Amino acid sequence: MEHGEGDSPPAAEKKAAVEEDDFGYRLFPDRNKKPQSFLVRSLFTFHNKCQVMLRMTLETNPYAQLLLEAMKQSGCTVFNDRHFSCENCDGCVSGGFDAATSQIVLCQNNIRQQSHMNRVVTHELIHAFDHCRAHVDWFKNVKHLACSEIRAANLSGDCTLMNEIARFKFGLKGHHQTCVRDRAVRSILAVRKVSKETAEKAVDEVFDACFNDLEPFGRIPHSKADARRAYRDFQNRDRYNANL
Repeated sequence: MEHGEGDSPPAAEKKAAVEEDDFGYRLFPDRNKKPQSFLVRSLFTFHNKCQVMLRMTLETNPYAQLLLEAMKQSGCTVFNDRHFSCENCDGCVSGGFDAATSQIVLCQNNIRQQSHMNRVVTHELIHAFDHCRAHVDWFKNVKHLACSEIRAANLSGDCTLMNEIARFKFGLKGHHQTCVRDRAVRSILAVRKVSKETAEKAVDEVFDACFNDLEPFGRIPHSKADARRAYRDFQNRDRYNANL
């Protein structure tokens, strides 16, 4: 919101404080509403479809299954009814991680396909995993946010060749890194009131370290087959460690 000409200084300062502290919550208007009853929610097709697709992702998608197991072993067990919420969102976002409540928001009005749900859940679970394993200062340290956004773009399948072709983006050597960088910058700008230069600087300063942090996958999973192999390796690694 911009300040109107008739604003008194105190009112203008109050508006500025609200905008400064927004942290992207404007994109998720249902966050501030009272929860609807089960009966009311059951009448909305978007909500029902979102719940069905979420359940399918959690039960069958190897990206999500690996992350869920890794979080459980880190002491952060994820519960479907507690840590996921299907809500209506702004048209420019598909999901988000609410660090204040440790809850993943899935935008039921914007996620229409199972493959899209798979990517969104995986992307947000990577943020949740980072939140679990590290002291991430989501709200004040833009470098922390940048690091998690780099990891999410790199490991979630956001930048697979097929997804980039679907976006009409083509490239040769280094294209994956370019995609990861660009999507991390875009994600920061969507949820923080910072300049593009500030977002790009934060991403550039942490890019190498965070791009090469492949936990818990141990590799960049470029496909479901890669993710399944990573999941098996993760399980075998834990069995080996348990026998030491």
